Amino acid sequence: MIAAIDAINAINDIRGEAVVVTTMTPARYWKHVTTRPELDLPVYGGMGKASSLALGLSIARPDKKVIVLDGDGSLLMNLGSLVTIGNQVPPNLLHIVFEDGVYFTTGGQTLPGSGVVDFVTIAKAAGIASSIGFNDLEDFSAELPVLIRNSVSTFVNLKIYHYDDAPGLDMQSTSDAVMRLRKILMA
Repeated sequence: MIAAIDAINAINDIRGEAVVVTTMTPARYWKHVTTRPELDLPVYGGMGKASSLALGLSIARPDKKVIVLDGDGSLLMNLGSLVTIGNQVPPNLLHIVFEDGVYFTTGGQTLPGSGVVDFVTIAKAAGIASSIGFNDLEDFSAELPVLIRNSVSTFVNLKIYHYDDAPGLDMQSTSDAVMRLRKILMA
C-alpha cells in the first residue's frame, strides 16, 4: 500500500500546468503540498461530484491537462460518472482514486463493498480503456510521468493508507475557488 501523502507529493512533483480538482481524502493532503494553488479546484460539500466537474473542465479546455484526485467513497457515490467519462473519452483527463476502504473524511466508516469492489475493472467496463491500479509507490512514481502525458482518458486506482497525523479537512469555499480558476483559464 501507498501512504496517501507520498502519492500526493509524487503527483504534485510532476503536475506542471495541469488543473487539479480535489475532493474528500485527497483534498486533506493536497492543500498542504500544492505548488500551483491558482490552478487547483477543491470541491467541498459535493461528495461524488469531483469527477463530473473535472470532466466538464477537460471538455471545456481540451488544451489543459485536468487531474482529478478522488476518494473511493466519493467515486462510489457517483459511479455513473465513469460511464460518462468512458463515453466522452476526453484525452486530457487523468482520474486518480485514493482507495482506503473507508469514508475517511466523515469518520472512518467502512465503505460498502470494501475489499471486494474493483474500481479498475469497473472503469474498464465503463469504457475507460486506460485503467490501472497501484499498491506500490515506486511503481506508481515510475509510471506517473507516462500517465500525465497520456493522450487518452486514464483512470488510476491507488491502494492507500494514512499516517496517524493525517491532516483534517479544512472546508473552504468551492465557489471562491471556481471564480479564481475561471479568471486564470479565461485569460
